[in-house]
Amino acid sequence: MKPVSDINTPDMSAFWMPFTANQQFKAAPRILKSAEGMYYHSEDGRKILDGTAGLWCCNAGHGRREIAEAVSQQISHLDFAPTFQMGHPLPFELANRLVEIAPKGFGHVFYTNSGSESVDTALKIALAWQRARGQGTRTRLIGRERGYHGVGFGGISVGGIPGNRKWFGSLLTGVDHLPHTLNIGKNAFTKGLPAEDLTLADELEKIVFLHDASNIAAVIVEPIAGSTGVIMPPKGYLKRLREICTKHGILLIFDEVITGFGRLGSPFAAQEFDVIPDMITCAKGLTNGAIPMGAVLVQNHIYDDMMAAGKGAIELFHGYTYSGHPVAAAAGLATLEIYRNENLLSRAADLAGYWEEAAHSLKGCKHVKDVRNYGLVAGIEIESMPDAPGKRAYEVFVRCFEKGALIRVTGDIIALSPPLIIERSQIDDLFTLLQDALQAQEIGRAHV
Repeated sequence: MKPVSDINTPDMSAFWMPFTANQQFKAAPRILKSAEGMYYHSEDGRKILDGTAGLWCCNAGHGRREIAEAVSQQISHLDFAPTFQMGHPLPFELANRLVEIAPKGFGHVFYTNSGSESVDTALKIALAWQRARGQGTRTRLIGRERGYHGVGFGGISVGGIPGNRKWFGSLLTGVDHLPHTLNIGKNAFTKGLPAEDLTLADELEKIVFLHDASNIAAVIVEPIAGSTGVIMPPKGYLKRLREICTKHGILLIFDEVITGFGRLGSPFAAQEFDVIPDMITCAKGLTNGAIPMGAVLVQNHIYDDMMAAGKGAIELFHGYTYSGHPVAAAAGLATLEIYRNENLLSRAADLAGYWEEAAHSLKGCKHVKDVRNYGLVAGIEIESMPDAPGKRAYEVFVRCFEKGALIRVTGDIIALSPPLIIERSQIDDLFTLLQDALQAQEIGRAHV
């Protein structure tokens, strides 16, 4: 890599970067200047194999001409139009396309601008729906430990990552959390989903007993917990949550911001695991990361009840200036067309076996304590350094970038989620680079 002084980078002081150690980054920046297909191109002229689909979002790879042209044409034709008491064609067309690939019974779409907004929207819809059907006492929300549901106040309240919560006061009241589903002692190096264990799902019955079902509006979980480090549900876990929610009149929300749009081998995890929630939140892959956009997919019974309660007036006092933005909708339509033409919503299923073997080839590497995988996602958990949690994985992250691969780390867990266009040879390259980075760390430490 070229020294920072030799790279043409702008003054970085004004931009307060998100989820970033700003002082550390700006002292030794990693700058990407372009991207095409499976690769970024760095400021110093190197190709960087994308092992993370940008940030879990560029499922069709980078530089897709179809999306660029759709966006360019739309912004010159209609740059903005409101969707408050007005409309334009594209969000209606996109909604029709989304319900075509959604599980049966999902007939309606509410647009947002991000996964965070999708979660807060779904929580508000849950509360409003319970009230609309005469169950206004149902206000309690149930999340899960280690869950990530964005950074809105609703999302961090039902979320279960301590670092995302501890800085921001008491958050929403009336929130409980299920236990997370990670059990390395029992399930380390499991390929796919761990063996059936319904005890963790049955913890929901204890929460219902404590508060009474008449006070609980909704449960929200990620089918596979992504941002916290790729945590799998045991077999039967999601189905059991569905059964308990149905039994007690509680809505079940799947946060599919990461798992949606083909990541696991089906359009949505709901179809992959054959468990149908009441709402699905999505974003990221909806526009291939090209334009910010999110959505909440809603079961017909929720929408119908809200329409009936509205009696011709505004049914839901909620929305965003950019809900159904014409340029974002154009990007979404072009993205879904790519997914359909290239069979990307099912391609992860074809590659899953090869990906799984490549991921588990890291078993036996020093400090690797677990490998978790499903579809085209993997988590590699490594042992933390004494008194320096997260440092070991961060060093691997930096070495991978130096050698030509982009990975993601959270704590001492490496998360991989490449674009769905990845080829087998590129899977080999990605895991070879990762294995070399793990080994190089030990060699470098031995020479200190």
